[in-house]
Amino acid sequence: TDAQTGATALEQLASNGSMQWSALDAFLGFIPGSFGETSTLAILIGAAILLFTGVASWKTMISVFVGGLAMAYTFSLCGVGAMGSQGVEPYMHLLVGGFAFGAVFMATDPVTSARTEVGKYIYGFGIGAMAILIRVLNPGYPEGMMLAILLMNVTAPFIDYCVVQSNVNARAKRLTKKN
Repeated sequence: TDAQTGATALEQLASNGSMQWSALDAFLGFIPGSFGETSTLAILIGAAILLFTGVASWKTMISVFVGGLAMAYTFSLCGVGAMGSQGVEPYMHLLVGGFAFGAVFMATDPVTSARTEVGKYIYGFGIGAMAILIRVLNPGYPEGMMLAILLMNVTAPFIDYCVVQSNVNARAKRLTKKN
């Protein structure tokens, strides 16, 4: 056969909490899925190229993965939600679906992401946490990564404003202490 249809790994996790492929299969790309969902290894190679050329921010990338892993572990410990209550390993959220693709290629878009250095950490963490929140609490919509990126894109200017304002206030406070 030239092509085959069926449930992707993320859909299987969302529907019954198990997957017929291992984490290594998901990392290497031996699972079915859409473009950008199958090989985390290929995505990490792309991340290395983006980081080497200076196009993407490593702060945003790392923060997305840390935020996603933190939220996945939180749900795993609490046993909450469709995927969280059925024994899914938290790190599997990072390997299946469009999570890695979104973290590397979409969240790091220099036009729509946060511009301040601290803001990049906050922005990325928010994307990762929100993506897992959407995945776990909404079984009818098992992905959630692109929605999380869009929602955090809306907040990026506000994050930058708050970071800059915090720096301005800290400098003003230091100035008044010297006088």
